[in-house]
Amino acid sequence: MPAQLELNLALILFLPWYLVLGGLFWIYPRMPRTWRRRAFDAASLGLAVLAAAFGTYWSFHGADSSAGPIWKQVLATTVSYGLFLLVMTLAFFLRRRLIAMRRLAS
Repeated sequence: MPAQLELNLALILFLPWYLVLGGLFWIYPRMPRTWRRRAFDAASLGLAVLAAAFGTYWSFHGADSSAGPIWKQVLATTVSYGLFLLVMTLAFFLRRRLIAMRRLAS
């Protein structure tokens, strides 16, 4: 397997699932849909993808290769997915709080 493909395999395999979760995050809740909300959602999704990519590369290079060649992929996938979910979960609750604060202010 080419080295570049091996390095990015965890991101490639989870890309459809990241797209589903990112799409749901972008769509719901439907209101209010202001420019601030779109900017926050876009920044959150971008940060989640960057965190997942960083986690993939960091864990792939830091994995112990004595456990077998598949261990690098397993660790990279697990760390990547965990970081993506962490950022999306924090963004979800922060967005809810910001929306609630905005409603109270108006």
